[in-house]
Amino acid sequence: MISEKSQLESAPFYTYLKKTAGMSDDEILRVSADLKRSKIEKGSLLLAKGAICNYSFFVEKGLLRSYMLDEAGKEHVIQFAPENWFIVDRSSVYFNDASESYIEAIEDTEVVLIGEDFICKANETSPAFRRFNDKLLHNHIRHMQNRINLLLGATAEVRYLSFIEMYPDLLLRVPQWMIASYLGITPESLSRVRKELAHKNFKST
Repeated sequence: MISEKSQLESAPFYTYLKKTAGMSDDEILRVSADLKRSKIEKGSLLLAKGAICNYSFFVEKGLLRSYMLDEAGKEHVIQFAPENWFIVDRSSVYFNDASESYIEAIEDTEVVLIGEDFICKANETSPAFRRFNDKLLHNHIRHMQNRINLLLGATAEVRYLSFIEMYPDLLLRVPQWMIASYLGITPESLSRVRKELAHKNFKST
């Protein structure tokens, strides 16, 4: 018979809490008993506009994205979330606002559903998690500020290079039109940027 602890230790979220958040084995066991997991098929929505987001989602396997629709129905990708990333509509989950965005599975995906109860319990149980959670929030704010700065003032090439730095493993997993949407440019502009970068790299070799 497999013990509860050994089952938990095999889960990516356990490894993340231990190695990244700095929690001990006992702390993780104390706060993880009620965690729920869900499998989402490719193309399915975890969150739709107008719904209340009740959880943050930790991706154990697969790939998610969040996006918004403008008045013309055009998609604008906000974030990608591959393995070991969190994704959430913060305005909805923390302030109970109706969501303005969607969260969709780009691939068949397995997630951990993280509710407010888990966060509160982990903060009370583990000083290391409390520090980690504060840093996670500050990193999110820094990332969003940097993203705004790039969209407002950076060239398409700089935005693309920043995307590669942020998501180095996604170029072959995400359709080009989604990457273009994330960058705030057209697919044609993205194709041109990639060709220009390839030409620069060829000349430098």
